[in-house]
Amino acid sequence: MLQALKQELSLLAGLQRELDKRKTDGLLRQRRLLDSPQAEHIVANDQQFLSFCSNDYLGLANHPKLIATMQAAAGDSGVGSGASNLITGHHRYHDTLEKRLAKFVGMPAALVFSTGYMANIGVLGALVGRGDAIFADKLNHACLNEGSYYSLAEFHRYPHNDVATLEKLLNASTAKHKLIAADAVFSMDGDIAPIPEYLALCQKYDAYLYLDDAHGFGVLGTHGAGSLSHFHIQSPRIIMMATLGKAAGVAGAFVAGEQVVIDYLIQTAKSYVYSTPAPPALSATLTESVNLIEQGDDLRAHLQDLIRTLKQHLQLTKWKLMPSITAVQPLLVGNNHEVVSLSEHLQKCGILVPAIRPPTVPVNTARLRISLSAAHTQSDVLKLAHALNEAERNMQS
Repeated sequence: MLQALKQELSLLAGLQRELDKRKTDGLLRQRRLLDSPQAEHIVANDQQFLSFCSNDYLGLANHPKLIATMQAAAGDSGVGSGASNLITGHHRYHDTLEKRLAKFVGMPAALVFSTGYMANIGVLGALVGRGDAIFADKLNHACLNEGSYYSLAEFHRYPHNDVATLEKLLNASTAKHKLIAADAVFSMDGDIAPIPEYLALCQKYDAYLYLDDAHGFGVLGTHGAGSLSHFHIQSPRIIMMATLGKAAGVAGAFVAGEQVVIDYLIQTAKSYVYSTPAPPALSATLTESVNLIEQGDDLRAHLQDLIRTLKQHLQLTKWKLMPSITAVQPLLVGNNHEVVSLSEHLQKCGILVPAIRPPTVPVNTARLRISLSAAHTQSDVLKLAHALNEAERNMQS
């Protein structure tokens, strides 16, 4: 018993050492306590802030029509699903949402998951396995990597958006099935994958393309249908995933593709089969959210205006705004401690912008991740630009 106690204490001491090291390296993260709806102006840790932290790109998270829809749907369907989808948990609201999403993105069928993380793990684990191969961008989101590991397929990574290296890997592969897995819009860089080139490789090497469009859905494409719409691409070789807690403003995720793919995932995607689905009221709310996205061309136009304003008014010589036409506008700083200091300085100015550090991004590429929303005003963005310009001057002097 004494030995067991020593081992337990050893484990706890080891955990504390890891936390202390993170703090020393400028990598310790802190949660903020939010006391307001998600919006461009929030109350966090008992302070009011102008926020550039949220993925609520169209400003729908606090939309009165969505709030009313959720309230009515909860009264009609209750607050819980009660069982897994394959028992009695698949409500009419879930089914209506799946059909609406498939139609909106121009795919034969769609399947709703509780989160994007669960979707990626479930889909990759179901579609490929031993003897197959996944080819993944080195800057893919963590859940694409996790799903690839869990699948037990060969896992190949290529440099960011490097089509030539990807082709070499595909050409050399003898795998039974080949799957390219990539973010459509990269969450920490804001740039867009070369999707047309990827599809051409799929056709040449008999591969399939799995796209995580978490940050493109609602923002890019015709009426916000996403990155595939942005490139005017359709193909039975493409399977797409998009989250519903970002531009859609609510929660969850969906996967869309050929009917046979969705039918197969219903039977085999473990994170779907063995999970209780989100409450039906969320799906009812999301169906209304898709309607707002489709009608939201003015919101997307305003968002693009804000992006232009930020780029035009930043006058920086040391820190660099990375190239992006999306709502994600990363400001490359480099040093972990410097980016934390910059983020803390902005907080003192009443502005929240998160400091992103390794392992989320590569070493020496720490950055501010500026997330713009259609809920922001021109004056909000000008305030941020002025604060950043002043901060660089003061930190260099």
